[in-house]
Amino acid sequence: MLPIIFVVPVFQMILLTYAANLEMKGISMAVVDQDYSQASRQLVSHFKGSPFFEINFVTNNYQEAEDELTNDNVDVILHMQHDFEKNLYREKYTDLQLVVNAINATEAGLINAYCTQIITAFNNQGNKAVLEIIPRYWYNPLLDFKIYMFSGILVIIVTLIGMLLTALNLVREKEMGTTEQINVTPIRKYQFIMAKLLPFMVIALFELAFGLLIGRLLFGLPIVGSLGLLFLFTCVYLLTVLGIGLFLSTISNTQQQLMYMAFFFMLTFILMSGVFTPADSMPAWAQKINLANPVAYFMRVIRMILLKGSGFADISREFYSLCLYATLILTLAITNYRKTT
Repeated sequence: MLPIIFVVPVFQMILLTYAANLEMKGISMAVVDQDYSQASRQLVSHFKGSPFFEINFVTNNYQEAEDELTNDNVDVILHMQHDFEKNLYREKYTDLQLVVNAINATEAGLINAYCTQIITAFNNQGNKAVLEIIPRYWYNPLLDFKIYMFSGILVIIVTLIGMLLTALNLVREKEMGTTEQINVTPIRKYQFIMAKLLPFMVIALFELAFGLLIGRLLFGLPIVGSLGLLFLFTCVYLLTVLGIGLFLSTISNTQQQLMYMAFFFMLTFILMSGVFTPADSMPAWAQKINLANPVAYFMRVIRMILLKGSGFADISREFYSLCLYATLILTLAITNYRKTT
């Protein structure tokens, strides 16, 4: 269990922060240039100068480019028809076709966004600007996706330590028969439960502190808000996930049975937490279901505190919600534990 607690989380934090990245580079592009004009060459040069695109196929035959897209050799086709330059400079209007492989909808959306930025910059080139737009990105000025991703991975690791290992430990006691032996001793049930929960709570808090240190040293993770407030919220969060782990252990007789149930809950909690996609973009009915997802609360709060510097007033709704959640799930878990042992 020691390698799982100390070695695996470090490996996950370092590897997944780089791997689980929604930024795309090396997008394979096919160019269909049927105009052979200075304007078309300038537009192609804009894409060549971008770090996101690689032009791997150039032709004047659209069907050849479409075959490349069909065979999955390119991700996007840039098609410039005849009279592209003439219409652009004389008519102030021209057609430009982008064909994007949309098997992966998220990837297609990013490719379209990158293309739109480059085409907009090309379209504005040489025009007299009426006003200049200088964007400023709050809380992540350099748009470093690793900062956003690392905090989410840290939440997942703390959750795994707090919920899964606690539940496995209690089920193992049940499998070995030591639970029945302890039940006939003067030790009270709540004392036994607290003795099982507190060590993993301390370990999870240590994982959080160690993870913040790694994030600061390796990725330059900003810590704008109060660490004390973050650890206070984490304690309430851990009581919630520990309670869920305890409840799962009371309705499981073997570790294999527990793993199946834990996998279902963990997968659902993580995918709906907002670690990869914004939770606010989910349908209204899914957002209501997400109110029962403790990971979503912690995912939102850790980013608010670390990146925005939010105070207690900003996270009070999540804090009190988790307090109620922890009280209910621990009560349910302890009650069910007494009935089944």
